[in-house]
Amino acid sequence: MIRHEGIVVRRGRRSGATVIMAVHSTVLGPAIGGCRVRHYPSWQAGLDDAVRLSEAMTWKASIAGLDHGGGKTVVVLPAGSAPWRSLLEDVSDALASMGGTYLTGPDIGTGPDDMQFLFDRTGFAFCRPVARGGSGDSGPATADGVLAALRAGAAHVFGDGALEGLRIGIIGLGSVGLRLAESLGGAELIVADVDEARRADASRLGAQWASPETLLKSDLDVLIPAAVGGVLTSTLAAELSARLVVGPANNQLADDRVADQLRDRGITWIPDFLASAGGVIHAIGIERHGLDEKAVRPLVDSIGTTVSEVLSEAARAGRTPLAVTHARAAARMASHGETATQARHAVSDTCYSTN
Repeated sequence: MIRHEGIVVRRGRRSGATVIMAVHSTVLGPAIGGCRVRHYPSWQAGLDDAVRLSEAMTWKASIAGLDHGGGKTVVVLPAGSAPWRSLLEDVSDALASMGGTYLTGPDIGTGPDDMQFLFDRTGFAFCRPVARGGSGDSGPATADGVLAALRAGAAHVFGDGALEGLRIGIIGLGSVGLRLAESLGGAELIVADVDEARRADASRLGAQWASPETLLKSDLDVLIPAAVGGVLTSTLAAELSARLVVGPANNQLADDRVADQLRDRGITWIPDFLASAGGVIHAIGIERHGLDEKAVRPLVDSIGTTVSEVLSEAARAGRTPLAVTHARAAARMASHGETATQARHAVSDTCYSTN
C-alpha cells in the first residue's frame, strides 16, 4: 500500500474554511484530483475524505494510462456562510503552495468557472470552460466511459453487450447519472435520488422512481451507483440481486473486503476508479496534451477494452476485478522506478500546516 506523500491542512485566512490538500503519489507525474467543497461534521471527516479520494485517484490515473498521480482538495465549509471569491482565493493560495506537484479539477460544489479562477491565479487547474481553451464539464466524458465499462461488463456477465431488456437501477441522478439514464433506451430503468425534484427526469425518461433504500433492495440485473461513496456495504452485498455493478460514484466499497464478498456471490463489480476515468482522460488529453475531441474519444472508449481484459484475467486467476485492477495499476507505477509498496515519503514525513 502506497502511503501519502504529503497532506496540507490550513485554515483560509479570508473565508475561515478549512482547506485540505492530499497528495497520494507523484510517481508517474504531478498528482491530479478534484476540488470538493461541502459541509462536514468536522475537519477530520474532511481529511478522511481527502485521504481516501486521493488514493483512488492514483489508481484511476495509472490504470487509465495517464502520467499522473492522485491528489484531492477538500474544503470544509464553516458553520456560517463564506463569500465564494474569498473561499476560492484561499484554495488558490494552498494550491500555489504545492508548486505544481498537484493539479485540481472540479468536484462536488465546484465547476469549470471555478477552475478558471484557480488557473488564472496559479496555472494548476483543469476542466476550465471550453470558451477559455479548456475541456469544460467532465460529466459527459465520465458518463461515456462508464457506458463503455457497462457494455463490456454486460458482455462478460450476460453474454453480449446489449443493454436492452435489462432491469437497470441507477442511484443518483446528477449530471453523470442522468446522462447514463438518457443513454439506456430499451432498458427497464428504476432510478433514485435524495432530491425529489429529480422525479421529473424519471417521468420524462419513462423510468420507475424509487427511494434509494428501495432501489438497492429491488430485483435488478445491473446496479449503477452514481451518487455518494460507501454504498456497497457488507450487508448490502449479502442481499443484492444485481449480477453486475458498475458506476461513476467514487469509493463505492465501504470496505475492500466487500469486493471478495460480491465475487463469492457471483456478482461482478467493476472498480469505480476504472469505470469513472473518462472525465479525467478527456480533460488531461485536451488541456495537458493538446488533443482534440476526435483524438480523445477513443481514449475514453478504451475503458471498455480495459474492463474486458480485467474481467477475463480475474476469471482465469480466480481473483476479484479489484485485485487485478490494483495489480495492473501498481505494475505500471513500479515500471517508473518505485515498487507498489513504498512511497517517496512516509506518513511521518507528511506536512501539516494550519495557516
